[in-house]
Amino acid sequence: MALQGVGVGRGVAVGPVKKMPDPLPEPGTDPRTADAALEYDGVLKALSAVAADLTARGEKAGGEAKDVLDAQSLMAQDPTLTDDVKARIDDGRTGERAVHEAFAAFQDLLIGMGGYMAERATDLGDVAQRVIAALRGVPAPGVPESDTPFVLVAPDLAPADTALLDLDKVLALVTRDGGPTSHTAILARSKSIPAIVGVTGALDLVDGTVVVADAASGVVTVDPSPDEVAEAEKRIADRAAAAAAPLTDGALADGHAVPLLANLGAPAEAAGAIELGAEGVGLFRTEFLFLGNSSAPTVESQTSSYTALLEAFPGKKVVVRALDAGADKPLSFLNDAHEENPALGLRGLRALRVKEDILRDQLTALAAAQAATTADLWVMAPMVSDAEETEYFVTLGRELGLKTVGVMAEVPSLAVLADQIFASADFVSVGTNDLTQYTMAADRMLGSVAAYQDPWHPAVLRLVKSLGDAGAAAGKPVGICGEAAADPLLAVVLVGLGATTLSMTPAALADVRLELSRYTLDQARELATAAVAATTAAGARAAAEAVTV
Repeated sequence: MALQGVGVGRGVAVGPVKKMPDPLPEPGTDPRTADAALEYDGVLKALSAVAADLTARGEKAGGEAKDVLDAQSLMAQDPTLTDDVKARIDDGRTGERAVHEAFAAFQDLLIGMGGYMAERATDLGDVAQRVIAALRGVPAPGVPESDTPFVLVAPDLAPADTALLDLDKVLALVTRDGGPTSHTAILARSKSIPAIVGVTGALDLVDGTVVVADAASGVVTVDPSPDEVAEAEKRIADRAAAAAAPLTDGALADGHAVPLLANLGAPAEAAGAIELGAEGVGLFRTEFLFLGNSSAPTVESQTSSYTALLEAFPGKKVVVRALDAGADKPLSFLNDAHEENPALGLRGLRALRVKEDILRDQLTALAAAQAATTADLWVMAPMVSDAEETEYFVTLGRELGLKTVGVMAEVPSLAVLADQIFASADFVSVGTNDLTQYTMAADRMLGSVAAYQDPWHPAVLRLVKSLGDAGAAAGKPVGICGEAAADPLLAVVLVGLGATTLSMTPAALADVRLELSRYTLDQARELATAAVAATTAAGARAAAEAVTV
């Protein structure tokens, strides 16, 4: 029997199933007998303990996991929630019941808002479980203990669990919920652990049942035959050998260079990326300097951070994205207006043009860091829609001393107008996560439309081809910095469509490097031609896989 889902990465694992334990039982509705103040004090202590634990887990995990867990920690300290809990305790509920009801009400509110906020309802539920466990003095439900390795099966995984998985024990992740850009998928990719999300029937699996979890195909094979196990074990050995081989620059089988770059969120992540073979940085997210602050950071503090990053890559290409705030990353000092659909509102460059002083300060700091180091700094604007916005950003960047200035292709209109964009931009970098979201009208953080959030869709691939063709005609580079670049076979297709560089989470570099080495440029173009001729995302992947080389 085989179960189908959405695979994350190219890994494969063989092992027995172990399912996540059931959540804690819902607190009873009996009225409290303790003093209200005492009951509320207990809740505050539990909330504080949970927040501290989540922060500590984030510090230990680092990278993208830290950002996710820091956000959860803030949830545990939200004054709106604590006020609601207090009101319910004053009304006669026990602390446990008050926490359960208050968090559930807030979850319903988030789900009603849709989009990114609806996806965060799962994270909020995990916080509630941890607080109730603290009040009961019992361990919070989490990854099961085991003396032997296993394949973890769950409805979904909380970031706190995914971030600190014991990779010596957890061979692969299989979840019923989630899409290719869910937190489970993102964190699994950053840890280079095979994962298959959105698997119908996953929860019907029985503990101890042996499965082959194949992320490359998105298939979970239940009770595999000896031949299927042997094939999976050979692939595991081949991947291990490739990962242990001496690092080389990214290239196709015919020697055509495809530089492999890293997506980073803080200067401290540079060393790990270099160790895994990153040839530079294809996306440096600058939001870490701004989020959580009541005002924008100074030019001096920004210059210090950017300089630290550039010093880690002497002589190497480093692509920095200007502040991409709005939508799921609101900043009160940039745009505090309520928007019905913030993903389609003032985000990215749109918001920065309204508060141009913030943009000027950032570009000034980047120019100063550029002058102080030998790195090859490229700077790009997010959420750019047309040639006028492109020319605005490029002109401002050059005015402030930047040498190489470009834009991100996340909005379909940019691909439609690609020839106009290259008239002023030095380069374009394709953010496939948002490009897919906007092309398919499917919120990339909403699990209910996960089937539409697939960058393999021919509509998305054709837009990438438009950008690749326009870049080639203009003699200018087109990079890929979205999650699509971390899918090894899709990475080959993207090169066939005209991508000149690929940037990804560092853990994906080895798989992509190996996959590229199997194809010539002509073969990559053949795969790309087959993929764009398909009618569905699944059809595009199947068409590429069917091309024999």
